[in-house]
Amino acid sequence: MEHTLLPDPKARIAVPVLALALYAVASGYLMSLIPLMLTEYHLNVSLASWLASVFYVGLLLGAIGVEPLVKKVGHRSAFVWCLVTFIITIMVLPLIPYTPVWLIARFVAGVAVAGVFVVVESWLLHGDEKNRAKRLGLYMGALYGGGALGQLGIGIIGISGGVPFITIVTLLILAVVVLLFGESDQPESEHSAALSLKQISKLNHAAIIGCVVSGLTLGAIYGLMPIELQNRGISNSNIGGLMAIVILGGMAVQPVVPLLSKFFGRTLLMALFCLLGVAAITFVSMVSGIQALGLGLLLLGMATFALYPVAINLGCDKLDANYIVSATQVMLFSYSIGSIVGPVIADSFMSDAQGLLGYLFAALLATCIYMLIASVKTKRQAVAGE
Repeated sequence: MEHTLLPDPKARIAVPVLALALYAVASGYLMSLIPLMLTEYHLNVSLASWLASVFYVGLLLGAIGVEPLVKKVGHRSAFVWCLVTFIITIMVLPLIPYTPVWLIARFVAGVAVAGVFVVVESWLLHGDEKNRAKRLGLYMGALYGGGALGQLGIGIIGISGGVPFITIVTLLILAVVVLLFGESDQPESEHSAALSLKQISKLNHAAIIGCVVSGLTLGAIYGLMPIELQNRGISNSNIGGLMAIVILGGMAVQPVVPLLSKFFGRTLLMALFCLLGVAAITFVSMVSGIQALGLGLLLLGMATFALYPVAINLGCDKLDANYIVSATQVMLFSYSIGSIVGPVIADSFMSDAQGLLGYLFAALLATCIYMLIASVKTKRQAVAGE
């Protein structure tokens, strides 16, 4: 039996979180699998950055168009339809290994994944603001924890044959089953309302920039980090482990974010995480060895994966509950813009000595400076308003 309630702090959210975790395991494996298996299907390795970018083009367009679906069928059904579409795009890849088909499939996959993100984020952002950071932490923990676990499939299951695709599709089917038969509460779809362009322009600018930068960095990490590690002479089995370490860093930082939010403004917090990312990359460039690389990637994961939850929480701060779905669309749209541009720009860095890490250093350093300036400006405005 399906319940459509405006959830209170104790609302049952285990079903969407569990379904998201299963999706994350499958998606994490797939994201690293695709760039590594291009040669097996006689596709050019340079296609990796375009596959990543076209996926995020789909994510961007999906972020715009998913709200009507959520309003019409509800959060649970919208989640199911998005997962089924995602499954179909995966099944196409090994069956029709041609560049145009893969590009189209990844584009449609991006649209479907946008639906997953908007549905789950708006589902968990409803309710009292006091527990919103905790629910977001749970969401990000499930997303990143599942993604990290999925990376291990590279070493355990491998990157050749049909078994990887069978594994990924099976996990996604399990997620659908959880949604169809699990007992949960969900927000009332008819209560959602769209933000006007004027209201969107008044959303916190630092929050929107934070989402864009999150896309710029994470899009490049997901799309090109496996190739970057391969270029550094890392074996396939270690690539999966190192990718898992990046995402585990993102998972590990999630419980810390709500705690730090009590002591630092969210804009300053984003600046500090960017600074952590800059320090991590500097450490990797100065110290050699796979252990040093692993530690640096762990810290880099903590820095880059922390930006989005901080930014979206800032963007939805003191926002009427009716606008939550629309606001998450705007934030995901901003993230998608960064994710589209990120892999393409990062690809131009791949031939340099520092490769992808050089690109991430530049992006995080510039963002750190911006967020510090924005934080000082916000503090001055707060003091002036007292």
